[in-house]
Amino acid sequence: MIRALAFDVFGTVVDWRSSIIAELTAFGREHGADADWARFADDWRAGYAPAMDRVRRGELPWTPIDDLHRGRLTELLDGAGIAVNDTAIDHLNRAWHRLQPWPDAIAGLERLKRRYTIATLSNGNVSLLTNMAARAGLPWDSVLSAEMFGHYKPDREVYLGAARALDVAPAELMLVAAHPSDLRAARDAGLHTAYVHRPLEYGAGRDRPRPAAGEFDVTAEDFGDLADQLGA
Repeated sequence: MIRALAFDVFGTVVDWRSSIIAELTAFGREHGADADWARFADDWRAGYAPAMDRVRRGELPWTPIDDLHRGRLTELLDGAGIAVNDTAIDHLNRAWHRLQPWPDAIAGLERLKRRYTIATLSNGNVSLLTNMAARAGLPWDSVLSAEMFGHYKPDREVYLGAARALDVAPAELMLVAAHPSDLRAARDAGLHTAYVHRPLEYGAGRDRPRPAAGEFDVTAEDFGDLADQLGA
């Protein structure tokens, strides 16, 4: 039944938190700035959902994730009393284009690609996802973004738009994600679902509860386990 796999990216495929902390640490050294960079990374990421909700409610026009990230970044830099020029802010903001994959991600994707079409399905904009894939060696067949559908996940239009873009029925598409809320929305839109556990997404000792057994079609420990279960 499954012809294609669509992957959430931030947290599922790439380790955003460790990557952003490393980028912030390098930024601090270069510009003589000091802060709790782990907390800064968490606060930066925490601005993501509220900013998307403002777009969803019509308080903002359609705005790419790069611009939402930059708005939150300038707020945090101002709050920390860190003054740098726009070029430095732009470079730091593009840290989200340079995220590192989880250790199992590339090998697992390459296995899955032998049997299925594999694509991103992320709220990240197309240029972000394309740059990330080129830099990290992520072997996507297609880069799909919420930007293409004018909606952010978990809006139904994103999941159905992905199925149309890949020329498959919703029931022939499986969303792979580490976030139960994303998977529940995909399931409600008629997609199959695969949960992959990423205990270190938010840092050591901050694992999120696992979903109930059997809630999703597949539950995997990593992409290698997912490939095993899907016969790839």
